[in-house]
This record gives sequence, C-alpha cells and structure tokens, in this order.
Amino acid sequence: MSELLHLLSTQPILLLGVLLGLGSLLGSARYKGVHLGPAAVLFAAIAISSLGTAYGVKLEIPEVVGTLGLVLFTYTVGLVSGPNFFASLRRGWTAMVAVVAIFVVVAVVAVVGGRLLGLSNPMIAGTFAGALTNTPALAAASQVSGDTAGPTIGYSIGYLYGVAAFLVATAAVLRRRGTEATPDPIINLTVRVDLDEPICAHEVTQDYHGQVVFSRVQHGEENAVEVMDEHEILRHDDLVTVVGPAALVADVAERLGHRSSHALASQRTDLDFRRITVSTPALAGRTIGELALEERFGAVATRVRRGDRDMVAAEDFVVQMGDRIRVTAPSQRLAEVSSHLGDSERGLSDINPIGFALGLAIGVALGLVHVPLPGGGFTLGAAAGTLLVGLVFGRLVRVGPLVVSMSTSSAASLSTFGMITFLAYAGARAGQLFVSAVSSDLGWKVFVLGAICTTLAGVGLALLGRLVLHTGPSQLAGMLAGAQTQPAVLAFANDRTSHDLRVGLGYALVYPAAMIAKILLAQVLAGLG
Repeated sequence: MSELLHLLSTQPILLLGVLLGLGSLLGSARYKGVHLGPAAVLFAAIAISSLGTAYGVKLEIPEVVGTLGLVLFTYTVGLVSGPNFFASLRRGWTAMVAVVAIFVVVAVVAVVGGRLLGLSNPMIAGTFAGALTNTPALAAASQVSGDTAGPTIGYSIGYLYGVAAFLVATAAVLRRRGTEATPDPIINLTVRVDLDEPICAHEVTQDYHGQVVFSRVQHGEENAVEVMDEHEILRHDDLVTVVGPAALVADVAERLGHRSSHALASQRTDLDFRRITVSTPALAGRTIGELALEERFGAVATRVRRGDRDMVAAEDFVVQMGDRIRVTAPSQRLAEVSSHLGDSERGLSDINPIGFALGLAIGVALGLVHVPLPGGGFTLGAAAGTLLVGLVFGRLVRVGPLVVSMSTSSAASLSTFGMITFLAYAGARAGQLFVSAVSSDLGWKVFVLGAICTTLAGVGLALLGRLVLHTGPSQLAGMLAGAQTQPAVLAFANDRTSHDLRVGLGYALVYPAAMIAKILLAQVLAGLG
C-alpha cells in the first residue's frame, strides 16, 4: 500500500484518474434507489487523501488543475442557464436577498456560538467558511486575520459536514418532486375552423404571446395542404394544424372551432417535416424569424429541441448551435432547408473554441478585479467571474459576428468533467487536514459550531424557498446548491432530476449573491475585535 501511495504522490495525473474512476464507481452504486452520483468523487478523494496522510504520504492535485476544473464547471453552467436566468431575474431578486439574509443570521449565530465555545475569531471565520463550503471566504478570512492555521482548521472540520448535510437537504427537497408541476408537452392538433367571421392567424398567435404556432392549412378538403403563412386568413371550414403546449392548443381549438378527425401532419405527399440540427455558425444567435425560412423556402419552424426539452419555435426564439428545429416544408425543399441550417452532428459536439476561450479569459480576469471596501475589500474569484460571464454569453449567444455560446450537449459534457475534476482536487486537499483536525482538542468544538451553521443555513433556505418564495422542488434544489456554492450538491441534484433546466436556473440565480455575501461576512468575522 505504501509503495502505491508513494507512486500516486509523484504522479498527479495518475492520482486524478484514480480519484475520478473510484469516485464515479462509488457514485454509480445504488442503495434502495439512492446514489450519490458525481458528488461521490469528493468523498472518495477525502478518504484516499486521508489514507495517504495516515501513511505519511501527501496526496494532492495541483491547484491549477482544480482551478481549471472549477472555471470549466462554472462557465458552462452559466452558458446553459443564461437564457432562463435573465428571464427570471425580475422576479428572482427576492431569492437573492433571502439567501443573503439567512447568511447574515448564520454569521451572527457563528459569533455567539463560537465565543461560548471559546474559539478565536479567525477559527470562527474559518468554521463559517467551511460550514458553507466556500474556499474564497476562507482565503479572505486568512488574509484579514493574518492567521492561516486557525481558519484552515475550522474550514477543514466544517467542510465535510457542510457538503453532506446539504446533500441530505437536497434529497429531502427532491422527494417532493413528484408533486411538482411539469411543463405541458408540446403537441400538434388539427383544428376545424367554425368561426362565422374570418380571423388572421397572426392575431391568434399574438393573443397567446407566441406560445403557439400554426404549421399547416387546408382551405377546403379538395385543396392541397399548404405551409401556413404567418398572416394567413382563416375562414369557416378551414383545417389548420396548431402546435404548442397541450393546454394552450386545446384552448385554441375551442376558440377557433373544434378538434378535427383529420390529421394534416400525416398527409406527407406535398408537405413533409424533419428535425434539422443547427450547425451553421452564422445562424447561432439569430431568432427563428431572422432565419427567414418562409421567405426562402416556403417552410415553417414549429418546435425547437434543446437538450432533452421541446420548446415552441416562436418568432423571437433565439437559436443556438446544436438546436434541433422541427421544420415543415414542401417535400422537395427539405434538402435545401437542411443545407441552410447545417444539419451536422458537429453542431451537437462543437465547443466553439474561440468563444469558449474568450469567455474563460474574460471571466478569470473579472474575478481578479479588486472591489475596494472598508476593511480591505474583496475579489470575486475565478468561479464567480466565469459564472457571470457565462450567464451573459449564454444570453447573448453572439457578439457581432462572433458566436460566444455552444450547444447544450457540449456545455453539459464540459460541465461534468470540470465539476468532478474540481471535486477530486478539493477532496484531496481537505483529506490532508481532516484526520488531524478532527483529533485535535478543538475538533469537537469546531465540529459542533460548523454543524449548527450548516444546519441552520440548510433548514432556513429550504423552508424559505418552499413556504415564502413558493419555489418548486427542482429549482429549490438548485438554489440550495448555489447558496452553498457547492458543485457536489449541484451534481447530485442534476443527477437526481436528469439535468432538469430548473436546477441550473436556481443555482445560477443565487450563486453570485451567495459568493459575495460569504466573502464579506468571513472578513467581518475574522476582523472582529
């Protein structure tokens, strides 16, 4: 065993591979349907690093590797969450304020509890940072106090419970997911128009705010089925195909007439449909309307599949590389539409190196900017900087001629790799100090204080999200991970929900505010007289 540990200590890449492999194997093991998923990499790394320490061997992953994994993870989470984040920001600010308020309460409890236990201010600050699993907060506390030992001991003891407790809290929140309202499936329905007066199709789609679209029309059963023009006039006895969420489609059918026994989508002689992958870079960041499918090819887009989710192809919907658009067009023109959109698997896997590198560089640089405040100020750090840039780039998709986003599948793959790499690094680092910290005289005091802080934060956030903010289980699970600024918790939530987009949205919504609040509060705790 000693020889193997010495080998791993001299080969960090080999060590990384071992930690990723063992952690992933552990994460795939199920007990009564429950499994840790990628978060198990963290615990495997802590265990193996602690074993090395017991044998007098220091096992560690280079810091630059851990930082690279972290920024890959945060940047790609931002890219995927960007479009929904800005759409939800107007109503999501209350969640940010609530998270900060809970952390202020936790900080007050940490001071009172720490002094009752006889702990120094630097150790209280480190315990606070560890209980809320925030390394930048630890660094800030160490800098203000001028003491690295106290904060580090507090951090290392509080960290493991901080992760484990929030995993439990997330699992508890997600147990209610079966009662969570899920988006209506996107369907198509042929409707027979029964109106006495003609109506413009555009008027109908406007009334439903672009959440439904028309794809086909037949003016009398003796006529051919045609692609529906945006401003088509619908008259009595016309047949039209409506596409959208099931409840809204049913409402449109009742408004225009009734559900028809005919199915225009099954008549594929003159018109046909196909899912076509967007892989032409020049089209990324354009809206469905700007693709001009009707003007160019007499075609219409009805749905967009991004990742595992179908969405209505509204005129203002912004297209990304790798999106799969369902197009209805004259049969002989589908090949032209495919050529125009690209229809290559490259669109699903291309990481867009130029935009990717630019986003990482700007994000890391933003994290280095010092924000001056009384007492020394702070820097956001690479994680928060890259997340913020990722959110903006995910929303913009392109800046002028430059595409700055990437496909959802590519972002998800990079996110998973970055996350487990960072977890291996963080676990190996925590494992070096874990045994000695727990066995020290102050071990039980720091553990009790950290457990109180973590439990208060977890319970407070869960209750606030459910009872006050009325947040659904999936988004609340993401908020718990974002508030804890903890990739392991996000990995667990994503794995349990099959990467529900609402999880990433909750994470991105509160992460920046949580990061800043923890850094500032740790500085205050460390500098108290």
